Amino acid sequence: MLASKLPHVGTTIFTTMSALAQQYNAINLAQGFPNFEIDAVLQNCLIEAAQSNAHQYAPMPGLLELRMQIVALIAQQYQRNIDPNEVLVTAGATQAIFTSIQALVHPGQEVIILDPSYDCYEAPVVLAGAQPIRIPLGLDFRPNWAQIRASITPNTRMLITNNPHNPSGTIWDANDFEALESIMQDFPDLLLLSDEVYEFIAFEQSHQSIHQRAQIRKRAIIVTSFGKTFHITGWKMGYLVCAPDLMKEIHKVHQFLVFSVNSVAQLALANYLSQVKIDSLATFYMQKRDQFREGMHKGRFDLLPVHGSYFQVASYAAISDEPDTDFCIRLTKEYGVAAIPLSVFNANGEDRKFIRFCYAKTAPTLEAAIERLCSI
Repeated sequence: MLASKLPHVGTTIFTTMSALAQQYNAINLAQGFPNFEIDAVLQNCLIEAAQSNAHQYAPMPGLLELRMQIVALIAQQYQRNIDPNEVLVTAGATQAIFTSIQALVHPGQEVIILDPSYDCYEAPVVLAGAQPIRIPLGLDFRPNWAQIRASITPNTRMLITNNPHNPSGTIWDANDFEALESIMQDFPDLLLLSDEVYEFIAFEQSHQSIHQRAQIRKRAIIVTSFGKTFHITGWKMGYLVCAPDLMKEIHKVHQFLVFSVNSVAQLALANYLSQVKIDSLATFYMQKRDQFREGMHKGRFDLLPVHGSYFQVASYAAISDEPDTDFCIRLTKEYGVAAIPLSVFNANGEDRKFIRFCYAKTAPTLEAAIERLCSI
């Protein structure tokens, strides 16, 4: 009998709910992908790249043109000057996370994951022979720094953070960063994996990055995603930034996992980044957030605050006492809108009657979804 290396992993809830949405012709607000066209400028950059001689392997760390544009972007956004050799272009943020964990975490070590958390964190920890330590966020989805500190042992290798947070849309404040800095100072062997894929989707409160924290970034791997930033999730393009000693180990795994990332997409993104400003992205998504929230006020869902990302968490406690997974299935089948239950983001399956909607959709799609949801 075949022994599984991931015996507790099955089909993800994202795949399940998207398939159910397709089966019942439901509006898919479950999986986190936009349904609108990409920028025409980016589309033209892709066409130009495809027509150029860019169809062979790119350098393993990524095209220098793209890495230089990333260097310029980080300098502009965060006033941090880095070397292009501190940048690794990856096949999406998920690959960046997987590669970093495989390269830096050893068997028997521990990795702290803050719940609710995205499902791509735990599996690479288990595959590395390490132990995931799942710590719940507070009721307001903010880190419980005292509990995090108390959970660190001599075996703790890494802390994974996600800011802006998926699924809640919470953004850290100065107190959070001060608490993290204190922990990193007191535990000098601890590494930080900072998932910042929604860094450019922050609203009333601007996103503060680990890039801006000189005391932390020396031992941090900062991960982000072009797919989330430019709504090109199907391209699977991301990157990570870290210090040279960490990058040396990450390269060792990256070269055998993918070696290099799609050369045409890299060239297109390098050209695009030289032409556009990203500042307008937050306003674009804030308009969608506000459309969804204003429309949903007519219904019975209780919407939690959203400060970043393109997700809205809502309580359905006033509607039903069903388990959240059952409610999402019924919502898809009977009302034609697919959502994600929040319990799947928790190791203990805690069910607080919360579900997650993705509002990265066209205005007509949101209007149709709002009408159906407000009829409940």
